[in-house]
Amino acid sequence: MPIRTNYDQRLLRAQSSLTGRDLRLLSWLYDHGVLTTDQINTALYGSLTFCQRRLLKLLALGVLARFRPQRWEGGSYPYHYLLDQLGTEIVAAQRRDPFPRRDQARQRRQHLTSRANLPHLLATNQFFVDLAAHERTQPGSRLIQWRPASALQERGAFFRTGDDPSLMLLTSLPRPDAHGVWAEHDRQVPFLLEMDLGTEALPVLIDKISNYARLADMTRWRWPVLFWLPSARRELNLHQQLAGTDVTDLVATAAGEHATATGQSPAENVWWLHGHHGPRLRLADLPHHDHEITEHT
Repeated sequence: MPIRTNYDQRLLRAQSSLTGRDLRLLSWLYDHGVLTTDQINTALYGSLTFCQRRLLKLLALGVLARFRPQRWEGGSYPYHYLLDQLGTEIVAAQRRDPFPRRDQARQRRQHLTSRANLPHLLATNQFFVDLAAHERTQPGSRLIQWRPASALQERGAFFRTGDDPSLMLLTSLPRPDAHGVWAEHDRQVPFLLEMDLGTEALPVLIDKISNYARLADMTRWRWPVLFWLPSARRELNLHQQLAGTDVTDLVATAAGEHATATGQSPAENVWWLHGHHGPRLRLADLPHHDHEITEHT
């Protein structure tokens, strides 16, 4: 009984101390695994000192844990934050999800600290961190939805009423890295994200795009598929290989080095829409078709 009482006290103390910003962070970590100190500060604070002070408070409350990967050349990376068991239980209770196992947070930490594709996960998360930072500093913009890859890999994840039923039988469905909905003023655009670190041959990306085109043909909705590429050269080569294919108004690309050089976020004029002759577009201006966008989001 004393153990349960102590736990209840910790839970109540944590819940009463959490702000709306804290809860948004916990929700992100519940869905997306891990964020670094810099990512959390960029997305939610804008003051590293205040951010670090708040993270220490959340650690003391027992809702967050952290680890610091070692660099192979010596030294270590910044702190990486993830949910501790108490934080996992708080978010699960809010969402009315099944109560997590008692060791769920520990097992997830072991998985994240040992996964070989942690840089890819962090890069994908950085894309949405930059959108959240734009929202924080630019009135009228909002990151409405940010769904992880795991939510898009189950059979039927893309199927909606009115779509081609044979979609449920396909075995070569796309496996996007994330799905989001971005809004600026009165415009909302749903999108699928492919985070490219330059480690795959371009024909692999072409095959992915073919699967997305097949998906668009079988659904009543058509969302832009965003390819975030490391360099302008790789971006140009991809568009050249797409010449003659029927993916106009479906594929949009951006080059990380171009965004960095121009000081722009993914929300801004960084998107090269395949088949579009003109300047790069803002994310909110990318064409899409989805008559259920309001209900869907």
